[in-house]
Amino acid sequence: MSDCLFCKMVSGEIAPDKVYEDDDVLAFRDLNPQAPLHLLVIPKLHISTLNDLEEDHALLLGKMFLAAKKIAHQEGVSEEGYRTVINCNRDGGQSVYHIHLHLLAGRGMQWPPG
Repeated sequence: MSDCLFCKMVSGEIAPDKVYEDDDVLAFRDLNPQAPLHLLVIPKLHISTLNDLEEDHALLLGKMFLAAKKIAHQEGVSEEGYRTVINCNRDGGQSVYHIHLHLLAGRGMQWPPG
């Protein structure tokens, strides 16, 4: 998608503060962090929302969570704990319509989240 901010990061048109990349997934620091560590893990394939997931995306979604696990270990927060969140649509808090997994850590997380 030519107008998608995250697709522009995947293509290299925009350079994010990258922390992880493989053939299917890209992870980078959030520009508006909500915790001391706030990263976004995205699939390189454009999928607008969780509502747009198909059966054949299951492996890709799993790869996003495995990347989050690797990154949490790499960033030194895996033992203390971290939160992963995927927002869906406006009322769910989604502002960029390319699915992305938030990885938040570095402080105690509250429940309910908001």
